[in-house]
Amino acid sequence: MAAQTHTMAVPTDAELLKAQADLWRHSLYYLTSMALKCAVELGIPAAIHNLGGATTLPDLIAALSLPASKQPYLHRLMRLLATSGIFTVDNTNAVEMYRLTPVSLLLVDDIPVDNHTSQTALVLAATSKHCVEAALGLANWFRKDGTPSCSPFEDVHGAALFEESMASLDEEADRMLNQGLAAHDNFGIGIVLQECGGLFEGLQSLTDCCGGDGTTATAIIKAFPHIKCTVLDLPRIINTISKDSAVNYVEGDMFKFIPPSQAVMLKLVLHHWSDEDCVKILTQCKKAIPSKEEGGKVIIIDIVVDSSYGTMLEAQLLMDIAMMVNTRGRQRDENDWRNIIMKAGFSDYKIFKKLGARGVFEAYP
Repeated sequence: MAAQTHTMAVPTDAELLKAQADLWRHSLYYLTSMALKCAVELGIPAAIHNLGGATTLPDLIAALSLPASKQPYLHRLMRLLATSGIFTVDNTNAVEMYRLTPVSLLLVDDIPVDNHTSQTALVLAATSKHCVEAALGLANWFRKDGTPSCSPFEDVHGAALFEESMASLDEEADRMLNQGLAAHDNFGIGIVLQECGGLFEGLQSLTDCCGGDGTTATAIIKAFPHIKCTVLDLPRIINTISKDSAVNYVEGDMFKFIPPSQAVMLKLVLHHWSDEDCVKILTQCKKAIPSKEEGGKVIIIDIVVDSSYGTMLEAQLLMDIAMMVNTRGRQRDENDWRNIIMKAGFSDYKIFKKLGARGVFEAYP
């Protein structure tokens, strides 16, 4: 049987002109990221906040101690960031006023929003030289035969993100990348406690895997003082923490052992790992908890790719590519989550709630 030939309708001139403009956008999206990085490094969100949440360009120039000669260029930067939703701009009596949006509010270090952490470190980590260079090596990584044994980040740098090899490569970059990871992971715990408080009701003990400095565990204890919280993390993380809180810190490897507790929590952990590694981690979680009848469960808080989310889907897919470039992990849809939970030997699960791009799961032994 002859192969079918598929023909494409010849685009109109108007369609071609729009297509070229779309190519400009897609090819130059990195400049939006670099403009955002510039705004963070200059301290623009904090300056606008300190000026009452709205400011003119001359006042912003003065607050940032920038040369007046840079005002036309700052205007161009702010115009792009306003178009991208980082700031808003309006004309009051023919004077442009720049204001914070919910996005730029998250870039104020002394953030005026309760229960949230500043995301400046996340922006600086995501736009860092090492992460950009890893992405530039993506095509070469694809050309290599066989199942990849490492991420493009490891392929380019010879070091793994968030591991000791990265600290040996560039100690300052490792510190910044870990700060970005902490900002990402600790964000939104207040929303989880408010919207999903039922997750923690009746629990007597909980182990927070890869809980870092204990920010999330401390918030849980504050909301539920009766819960005994343990943070499990690698020695290189635990050894840097001031252990003067109600949190119990344990050095260890979640692939080998998880301290027993009524519940184990994996908050934005599993998307860093392959499906095979996730099954290993979840298997250790299952060993650490009692039966379902005794209240045993694993709480998973992670991104759930959902095509019904519109523009949220683009953010989820970009995060998926970020995982592919920088780690050996991935973002998952509900079917993917079901598969790894069941392969780890759990009897059932449910999505407790969806919060933005994230899903909150309970998995039962």
